[in-house]
Amino acid sequence: MPVNETLSQYSDWSFTTATAIYLLALVFFLIEQSFGVKGRRAAERSATRVRELVGAGGPSTASEPVEPPPATPSREAGRAERIGRMGVALTVLGLLLHVCALVLRGLAVDRWPWGNMYEYIMAVTLIAVASWLFVLRKFPVRHLSGFMLLPVVILMFVNGTLLYTVAAPVQPALQSYWLVIHVSAAIIASGVFMVPGVASICYLFRSAHERDPRKFARFAPKLPAADVLDRVAYRATVLAFPLFTFGVLCGAVWAESAWGRFWGWDPKETTAFVAWVVYAAYLHSRATAGWRGTRAALINIVGFAVMVFNLFFVNLVTTGFHSYAGLG
Repeated sequence: MPVNETLSQYSDWSFTTATAIYLLALVFFLIEQSFGVKGRRAAERSATRVRELVGAGGPSTASEPVEPPPATPSREAGRAERIGRMGVALTVLGLLLHVCALVLRGLAVDRWPWGNMYEYIMAVTLIAVASWLFVLRKFPVRHLSGFMLLPVVILMFVNGTLLYTVAAPVQPALQSYWLVIHVSAAIIASGVFMVPGVASICYLFRSAHERDPRKFARFAPKLPAADVLDRVAYRATVLAFPLFTFGVLCGAVWAESAWGRFWGWDPKETTAFVAWVVYAAYLHSRATAGWRGTRAALINIVGFAVMVFNLFFVNLVTTGFHSYAGLG
């Protein structure tokens, strides 16, 4: 079927606009993080001072107890709060345009829009942003959004400039319903895995600062509490790991149907298996050995690094049965 060039062009415009909006939202989040931390510290000091005054006692009567005045955030904190909310609104707008870009790409080629590396990264970054917006509803980690959007913006910029592929039908080897099942599971898992990857990296800085306030004193206090980052990383990994496992199993079934074997130690297969083992070790250590904190975060970061290696090095440098990046 011929490609609808008009829809393809609209998809490209939507993708470029979404990238620009994410970049603007990133700036807003960084502003909130830079100036909002002062307000949060002032509010914490004010609350601590109020508790000290109450604890010290004061003139009061039994019939009319004296209540301390509430701690009010500074003007800078209020302004930073508004900027942070504007950043969230921009992120939602960027996500809507991101969805439009992916849907229009699929309509333009009349297939599921993840038949090459450009479309794959477009979908992975969309899932990553959607996952992060979900996390924001569950955890007080909005001032971490800049660190989450940074790799997304970098990936989308590289994707739109260096990895861009003209809309076209997929290779015959990919014209299978397994493309929908196997690749969809890999996309969702990879996008969600970005959340614990970023959270675990930030956890190392925050936990080091909590152990020794002199370490990363200018950076770590701007991050959420270490236990919050640890919970975000763990729960996101618990969600993504079964999807990733399902994707690997579906890939094996598709390989048997296409190539006559379930497993052939292809570079893509091998690296995916290594990533699966790392994430399985992370979840197993948390569930049985009670590993928390730095050791668990390091394992999670290793898993994230393997996923990034699998996405770029294996797709762009090595050759194998999975050489479908569409760049050559």
